[in-house]
Amino acid sequence: MAKKIHLPDPQDAVTDELILGMVDRGSRVLDLGCGDGRLLARLRDTHGCSVVGVENNRRAYVAALSRGVPMLQLDLNDEAGLTLVPSGAFDVAVVSQTLQQIERPLALLDDLFRLARRVIVVVPNFGHWRVRLQVLWSGRAPVTDSLPYEWYESPNVHVLSMLDFRALQNDGSFRIVSEWPIIRSRAVPRAWLANLRAHSAVYVLERPTEERRTGTPQPPGEPATSATSAIA
Repeated sequence: MAKKIHLPDPQDAVTDELILGMVDRGSRVLDLGCGDGRLLARLRDTHGCSVVGVENNRRAYVAALSRGVPMLQLDLNDEAGLTLVPSGAFDVAVVSQTLQQIERPLALLDDLFRLARRVIVVVPNFGHWRVRLQVLWSGRAPVTDSLPYEWYESPNVHVLSMLDFRALQNDGSFRIVSEWPIIRSRAVPRAWLANLRAHSAVYVLERPTEERRTGTPQPPGEPATSATSAIA
């Protein structure tokens, strides 16, 4: 068994607080892979949001229902999974630590922009220096606190770094509005060598309008990359 790498939990309080700050009060929010509904319950109670969760794990699904969160029990790898959800039904869709478990992540993101105008994604960063060191030192697939699975039992069907996710927008029909590397349980915008230092990252995505595709200047916002966020 590979030795576990000790990294901060990417689903700890810092991620929740960051997402809470990104969602406007009264928004309609869909959370895919919402677990026990912790985040949705907070958005409902503190922001007055209308919330719906999607979860396939039976235990987590029941736990979310016990918080009073409206739930859909769906397999997101089933192409028919979200087809019954009306277009434009939500303002924000959240996909936290779920995208790497989806067989066709680009197809899922495309469908989410049918449902919502903005998507918030949280992904693990396998470009972290400790992950690289374990692969180099042991020659084994990495195992971390937050993703504590051997390769043969992991639910993660894709392994990606921050650089991989940035490149994804070149193939997808969306743009990265902002990027927040999570480093030592802190969200650090414009972090130096972020792909080497962050154990996970939070992204805000939007679908470009026709004007933006043709070169109209984009509105102000946190850029996806900068000279100080550095390729690593």
